[in-house]
Amino acid sequence: MKEYNVLVINPGSTSTKISYFESGKEVIKKEIHHEIKILKELTRKQEFELRLNIIEKLEIPWDKLDAIVGRGGLLKPLKSGTYRINEHMIYDLKKEENGVHASNFGGLLAKKIGDGLKIPSFIVDPVVVDEMKSIAKISGIPELERKSIFHALNQKGVAKRYCKDMGICYDESNFIVVHMGGGISIGLHEKGEVVDVNNALDGDGPFTPERAGSLPIGDFFKLYYENRYSKEFLLKRLKGDGGVTAYLGSNNVKNIMENIEKGDEKAKEIIDAMCYQIAKEIGALSTITRGKIDKIILTGGIAYSQYICDEIIKRVKFISDVVIIPGEYEMQSLYDGVSRVLSGEESVKEY
Repeated sequence: MKEYNVLVINPGSTSTKISYFESGKEVIKKEIHHEIKILKELTRKQEFELRLNIIEKLEIPWDKLDAIVGRGGLLKPLKSGTYRINEHMIYDLKKEENGVHASNFGGLLAKKIGDGLKIPSFIVDPVVVDEMKSIAKISGIPELERKSIFHALNQKGVAKRYCKDMGICYDESNFIVVHMGGGISIGLHEKGEVVDVNNALDGDGPFTPERAGSLPIGDFFKLYYENRYSKEFLLKRLKGDGGVTAYLGSNNVKNIMENIEKGDEKAKEIIDAMCYQIAKEIGALSTITRGKIDKIILTGGIAYSQYICDEIIKRVKFISDVVIIPGEYEMQSLYDGVSRVLSGEESVKEY
């Protein structure tokens, strides 16, 4: 497969990651940090201009670029793949009806720079990738539908990269992929589609370093009404100050694991409970394919912890072999998606 020169843009809440791939190799890698205090004082348009100006001042061989790809934002639900950034997508990213998030800048920045250079711009596998079976969306209350919001980019990218390295076909395999970071998403990849996955953004699945996960909902409402907590407090408790942070006052898993090594029993209990819930979610997903799982893949930053991986593996190894691929491969996954389209290996999708 021919390799290309591609600029990759991945905006985060307090940073903008930039990678330049030349002939398929990442030769420039930068992470620009933004002060929260400054960002809070800016409008969304001003923040866009700030990030754009910083990128345009970087020493990138602009004349060599074949394409630009940005991290996909909170768009309408869509199928997995590489999407050409069109005006309809730009409209939705600017309007932000589906949510305000830094990733929304990814497509906007890629389109602006790409148009200026007269080269194509794309997004790949945004968090709203939705391939869930209809039966998986039924929640138990007609007014509420289960949603597919997860680390689609890293999950898909890691699974496809593993298949490529092993010489197997992603579209003919069954995987359970576990992305473990500040949020945790666990998806069942059945013959190339994530047919079921927890909503890793708004509270579903295991609790995480920052998020509460699934809760005993009746007791949650009692807590709300009896203690008169504000809506803002509860939303922050669900996402941001929940999970491990709520119990231990920190979301830094590396530091917490160091405390466990020093004998912190409380920290050990909470981390063990998180591993327990992750394993339970893996087990639940395995029933959908009646136990026919080719591999379980553990990825994300927390997968660097051998202790956490071992705690999960000892409970799920009866289902399938477990592969540990630590770290996040978002930049590589964004490049790979564009490369497959430019080479004709995969068809580009329209939003």
